[in-house]
Amino acid sequence: MLSKQFDFMGVRRVAAIGSLILVLVSIASLATRGLDFGLDFTSGTSVRLNFSDSVDISQVNETLAEQGYGDAVVVSFGSDRDIRVILPVDESVAEAEQASQAVRIGERIRDMLAQSTDAQISLEGSDYVSAKVGTELAEQGSLGMLVALGIIMVYIAVRFQFKFSVGAVVALAHDLIITLGIFSVSGMEFNLNTLAAMLAIIGYSLNDTIVVSDRIRENFRRLRSGTPVEMVNVSLNQTLGRTIITSFTTLLVLVSILLVGGESTQGFAIALIIGVVVGTYSSIYIASNVILMMNVTREDLMIPIKEGSELDDIP
Repeated sequence: MLSKQFDFMGVRRVAAIGSLILVLVSIASLATRGLDFGLDFTSGTSVRLNFSDSVDISQVNETLAEQGYGDAVVVSFGSDRDIRVILPVDESVAEAEQASQAVRIGERIRDMLAQSTDAQISLEGSDYVSAKVGTELAEQGSLGMLVALGIIMVYIAVRFQFKFSVGAVVALAHDLIITLGIFSVSGMEFNLNTLAAMLAIIGYSLNDTIVVSDRIRENFRRLRSGTPVEMVNVSLNQTLGRTIITSFTTLLVLVSILLVGGESTQGFAIALIIGVVVGTYSSIYIASNVILMMNVTREDLMIPIKEGSELDDIP
């Protein structure tokens, strides 16, 4: 009997049911509620202001609401003296006039905020963001994810075995769907930073899956006894320390970005934090579970003997 510390695969059916429920809930939420797209995808005006002193976001919101800009969204941008005011597009203004309108709106907001504070305010920029740019980038990003999944499947099929490639792609799809589902259910803003985080999640999740897959293949070839479930359990226990350390150190960095990076990086950090946690889970319970469901055997992973390599006859 092969020794093992944790029987990961002993609860693989429970894990599979839990993952299936989360994926179905995520898909249902995405189909009914969708994502709360940010300015990058919906178009509007972005005004960037710099204050000589620390700015009170709540006071800025109150001033804007009193002046008829109650639908404006104010977020910190960089330091505690920089803010970004996001306003929805004015449909009454023609597309060709939106850029000049954005400049006028920026100057108007700067002047009205200057009357409510003693701090000096400078207008760093006031731009009209077209939804066409965000839509094109979203399409390119989605296409990039599909191409990445295809390339990954081919690579792992060649590097390991076809059953491992299916497990890796299923795990990646699982991570992306659940992460998007959490954004949909919670109503958090989905912008280009979040889209970039989705692409980063693919790389992180794939790294863990490849490490586990490599150890599984090695143990199937090296160990002479044990069932496939025991082989996978031993492999997961052998890579557990590395997985925990990698995930922990990555989460430390992401939590730091979340706490001190300002609201402009919050979506990116939150998406990656979710992706790291879900990706670590999927490398253990999804990718490994899939290859067991596909009945991986020792014969699948043995090094093929080349033709004509028989031993010479001894005279």
